Amino acid sequence: MLDTVDRATQRLLNAVDKLTDDDVPAPSLLPDWTRGHLLAHLARNADGLLNLLLWARTGIETPQYASQFLRDSDIENGAPRPIAEQLTDLRAASDRWLALARTMPADRWAYEVRARTGKQLPASAIPWLRLRELEIHHVDLNIGYTPQDWPAEFVARMLAERVAGLDHAAASNRPADAKPMTTDPAHPAPPSFVLETTDTGYSATIGPAPTATITGPSYDVLAWLIGRSDGADLTGELPTLPAWL
Repeated sequence: MLDTVDRATQRLLNAVDKLTDDDVPAPSLLPDWTRGHLLAHLARNADGLLNLLLWARTGIETPQYASQFLRDSDIENGAPRPIAEQLTDLRAASDRWLALARTMPADRWAYEVRARTGKQLPASAIPWLRLRELEIHHVDLNIGYTPQDWPAEFVARMLAERVAGLDHAAASNRPADAKPMTTDPAHPAPPSFVLETTDTGYSATIGPAPTATITGPSYDVLAWLIGRSDGADLTGELPTLPAWL
């Protein structure tokens, strides 16, 4: 996984190296964020995940971010920097994270830490968290890297993870005594549908009562499931999905 993260990092850095100062304030694909916001976020995310590795390595609680306020202000303050400064910061933060990860004692990867969302996870999950940030936000930068460029292994794992999350939400976000097809606005029916990918043969059923079958290439299906596509390239009646965070 660390070699995979390194390759994704180098793809991103090589792409960012081609940008100019005029590209930094241009809009990204994320609402209200420029490319500068995303670059600052990717650098600070590396530092935040480094904190979690330190927590696992030392056993001393080290939060991913000191506070939500400081996380947000670091991104805002870092967003307008010129591209050379952005690139230097992102490369240095990525190198710091990878260097610590490569020297992590084997017995510390099982140590549990807490992400900023409050979720408990083993340190072994941290490289996957970094890879998700790199691959998805590389697309969000809107600089020519698209979901079709995602490595097949990343798409397969991310697709299964998102499907599992949606299926869990569909099964758990309704009261036990709710009618299967209730129209009560306080308890809207969760989306339930079948997914079929045309390139890999992957198939999954989300929810207990699917009303549609959605088909398309796996990368397009994933992009839609995580809010990086409107699904125009997919076939089937698309339901409204809960936000992916």
